[in-house]
Amino acid sequence: MKLWIDGDACPRAVREIVFRAAERLQIEAIVVANREARVPRSRFIRAVKVPKGFDVADRHIVDQVEPGDVVITQDIPLAADLVPKGVHVISTYGEAFTEENIAERLATRDLLQGLRDQGAVLGGPAPFGEADKRKLANALDRILTRYRQ
Repeated sequence: MKLWIDGDACPRAVREIVFRAAERLQIEAIVVANREARVPRSRFIRAVKVPKGFDVADRHIVDQVEPGDVVITQDIPLAADLVPKGVHVISTYGEAFTEENIAERLATRDLLQGLRDQGAVLGGPAPFGEADKRKLANALDRILTRYRQ
């Protein structure tokens, strides 16, 4: 099992939660981004810089993950590509994307994107806060607990 972070626009607090889990359980954590990602010196944590371009980081993750890996991302189309591969996908807000909910989440995302494009909906998600950190940590812990058993 590896922990993957879609590093583009990922809050620092999310990376720190994943890094602590990687160190504690001695599991590889990989941050994939199209810019330099600062990661702590660790034999379990590394960064991969991919070329700039539309969905280049996403494609790298899709090409490299294996069933059972965990990916942290806010990118719903990326999650939709990963879930059928047997990958555990968690949003940065702690929501698990599953076979049961990914189609609905993708449809909702597309609807909201269309409304934003027409100017009917302004803004994005709420700022990342303490409750979000706890939800993410709990979601990650549930998956990692099952992995250790």
